[in-house]
Amino acid sequence: MCANYEPIRRSQILQLNLLEPTFEYKHDVYPSYDCPLLFAPDHEQYEWRQVKFGLVPKWAKDLKICRNTYNARTETVHEKPSFKNAWYKSQFALIPVATIFEPKYIDNKPEWWGIARKDEKPFTVAALYESAIINGEQIRSMTMLTINADHHPLMSQFHAPTDEKRSIIVIPEQSRMHWLNSDFKNAPDFFHGFPSDEFHSFPKIK
Repeated sequence: MCANYEPIRRSQILQLNLLEPTFEYKHDVYPSYDCPLLFAPDHEQYEWRQVKFGLVPKWAKDLKICRNTYNARTETVHEKPSFKNAWYKSQFALIPVATIFEPKYIDNKPEWWGIARKDEKPFTVAALYESAIINGEQIRSMTMLTINADHHPLMSQFHAPTDEKRSIIVIPEQSRMHWLNSDFKNAPDFFHGFPSDEFHSFPKIK
């Protein structure tokens, strides 16, 4: 489960051939924080949106739900009340990321480690987005989709030894627009582990 990540740095945005977003965002993102997200509303051009990390369903009363909805399991996303509306409407998006952070247990103690590309390029993570009205205000939000990673060479190193291993879904450059234009019926075609030899892990600087 990924509850903390570093979004794309502004210095990296040109590497995705995009204009900079017009809003500010933090360099270290946790659930309920504002962050940048990519859509393709016209099915051809990328567009930025500022969203909350942690999906806020239309029936939510407040933003506290973000603490429980920042990740969505692909195995159950279609049936969970928080996610199924976005899932069946194929509200797919991309999270542009510099680094994700996961707990690694060393001598039975968790330490936060970063996972990033070896070439220091940004990468994009599969997401679902939603739009809701909370106290009269429009709230856009997202959740990261996750898959089992028990046998992934890199992601299986994280989380408690007795816990199931989970991983984000990295959408490679050549598949980004295909993901944004896909629907829930063919979305599972994208649900596979990323190439571990292109990534590395390292202790998070406190």
